[in-house]
Amino acid sequence: MSFLGNLIWLIFGGFLVFIEYMVAGFLLCLTIIGIPFGIQAFKLASLALWPFGATIGYKPSAPGCLSTIMNLIWLLIGGIWIALTHLIFGILFSITIIGIPWAKQHFKLVSLALTPFGREIVSK
Repeated sequence: MSFLGNLIWLIFGGFLVFIEYMVAGFLLCLTIIGIPFGIQAFKLASLALWPFGATIGYKPSAPGCLSTIMNLIWLLIGGIWIALTHLIFGILFSITIIGIPWAKQHFKLVSLALTPFGREIVSK
């Protein structure tokens, strides 16, 4: 079932979201300061490509205060806008019964878009 969900997700906009995150990640990696943020954009891209069958978890090691500081910078720079976009799409998809599985995936992306540092994507 997750393969079919991922295939439909990919056809109806998932690939476009993946490309956007990849381009943003490459642009962020052009500067030394942007490399950590670019890596987080690549993390979002991998989840945006195949969201069904993946969960988001916290890293087993304690990330420390650097992770918190980086999450705050991420949130202020652009994370809030990414999260709001996924939230709006999630609400729009949840209007119909057919769109509820895709709404759940957008809500999962909201969680990662708000605080990507110190989190990891776990395949089921």
